[in-house]
Amino acid sequence: MPYTSDLVHELNTLIRFDLETGQQGIKVHKTADAQVISAVQRLHAKGLITQADGGYLTRLGREAAEHAQTMLGILTTGIAASVSAP
Repeated sequence: MPYTSDLVHELNTLIRFDLETGQQGIKVHKTADAQVISAVQRLHAKGLITQADGGYLTRLGREAAEHAQTMLGILTTGIAASVSAP
């Protein structure tokens, strides 16, 4: 199953969380892009963040954000290209 635009917006939201601290959340204002507002609401409905307008990562949300940020790093820094194939 390929990534849908909804999933891409959710991933883009997850990578905005600072994983260095659990004390910093995000707040999505009513004036934000409609796709961002919807993505945050879906992440909340899935139990990944604490509030429908942002908030903090839940335990599951932190795990998802870690994976999303790791994947982005692999795809953008060329690490995957340096891994030799068997």
